Amino acid sequence: MIVLHARPSPGFREAVDAIFGPGVVVHVDEAAPLDEVAPEITALLHVLTPVTPDFIASAPKLKLIQKLGVGVNTIALDAARDHGVAVCNMPGTNSQAVAEMALSLMMAVLRRTCFFDARTRAGEGWTADPSELDSVGEVAGRTVGLVGFGHSAQLLAPVLAALGAKVVYTARNRRDCPYEYRSFKDLIAEADIVSLHIPLTDETRASVDPFAMKKGAVLVNTARGELVDQARLVEALTAGHLRGAGLDVFAQEPLPRSNPLLGLSNIVLAPHIAWLTPETLVRSLTVAQENCRRLAAGETLLHQVV
Repeated sequence: MIVLHARPSPGFREAVDAIFGPGVVVHVDEAAPLDEVAPEITALLHVLTPVTPDFIASAPKLKLIQKLGVGVNTIALDAARDHGVAVCNMPGTNSQAVAEMALSLMMAVLRRTCFFDARTRAGEGWTADPSELDSVGEVAGRTVGLVGFGHSAQLLAPVLAALGAKVVYTARNRRDCPYEYRSFKDLIAEADIVSLHIPLTDETRASVDPFAMKKGAVLVNTARGELVDQARLVEALTAGHLRGAGLDVFAQEPLPRSNPLLGLSNIVLAPHIAWLTPETLVRSLTVAQENCRRLAAGETLLHQVV
């Protein structure tokens, strides 16, 4: 049994049936437990709901956890390894979508799109205090720091450069590219816009201190919420140390209604959908179907992490 644990849109469901075949994949809503189907699952198509050690132990037929995306921090990798369950991801399938979302968040923060949209809808678009316009800006002429230089950052960099930004990057290894390398510490301190494109690991958790960033800078996070000290981020945004932030990911998801980020007017928020486009889903499901075929045939899996 192949199970998709998610809350798929109608288009997502159609894509699953088109690629796997009608009725081949069983859909279980992401809010519902997998307890009833766990004994029969052979392959789990995983999106965001954590795959726990207890679940893995309760699924004796499970042979593959296929991440629809890149990050595997929501999967109990040690438990999967102990139970002989393969874990695969799919680097590159969502890079275009994530790069475009990062760019849109940068622009939305700099141009204060949400602020002016709300005022315009309320009939107050032309009555805002003129000083509000002093806080908008352009990408051109700014230094954009890319933390990580994987697929999405590599797609984003030339677009930013074409718009007139100076692009710098940091990564574990220097790359053969037309952009300047910086250490993580130096990039954070220099960049007018910091865009995060790294996985969540023990090393990277809470590694971004907003107060180490340049005063007046913008933070864009389409990677993982736990990369940033969220309490410090709220403080930096409230105190005016940061101009603003564009956030698609959070330390706790869904974001609780009591979270202080929701009360800030200098940020743009999205519910972890940077990766989620119909185009990404088709690319991702194609890889997932191939891995399920390989699993059944006893062939080497694509992009195996564990």
